[in-house]
Amino acid sequence: MTRLIVWRHGNTDWNAASRVQGQTDVPLNALGREQARTAAPLLAALRPDAIVASDLSRAADTAAALAEVTGLPVRTDARLRERHFGQWQGLLLTDAAARFPEEHARWRAGDPDPGAGIESLDDLGKRVGAAFADAADLVPGGTIVVATHGGSARQGVGNLIGWDHAVLRAIGSLANCHWTELRHNDARGWHLRAHNVGLITRPALAEPV
Repeated sequence: MTRLIVWRHGNTDWNAASRVQGQTDVPLNALGREQARTAAPLLAALRPDAIVASDLSRAADTAAALAEVTGLPVRTDARLRERHFGQWQGLLLTDAAARFPEEHARWRAGDPDPGAGIESLDDLGKRVGAAFADAADLVPGGTIVVATHGGSARQGVGNLIGWDHAVLRAIGSLANCHWTELRHNDARGWHLRAHNVGLITRPALAEPV
């Protein structure tokens, strides 16, 4: 049985301000670093065999907190980056809504390809799902921790399990430094074992941007 732990990065100042990060490389803030340090021993207790992270610093530095506890190296994979938010990147969500009202309305309604240069959910799921599968193949039968982002975590998990967009919209967002646990065996394939696991240090944003 292979176990995949999909771990969202810690908090950033842009998370706190509801500013759209997408693939902008925004660092962890003090709270995010605290969240990573707090979560690391909990994940270390799962005895991971490998750690893989998005190459964006907020995910890579979150993974580094676990590496410090376990002594494992961190492999980076650019495919684990957050959804590219096109013309919205760097904007406050309120400004995105004002400047792109039609696209924002479609995004809020769950349109998988809302426009404004935003990466489609299909493309995101395929990209991240392939990275998850490759990470799992590093240690067949082992435990692999993948540090990534809120939107990419949701769509990558959906791609592995085979859930469509309507189902994924019913699944709550990962809080900062929380994780989803997937397991794989030959009889059942990939299946969900746990979601949004972790310690709450402060209220999290509802939307992973």
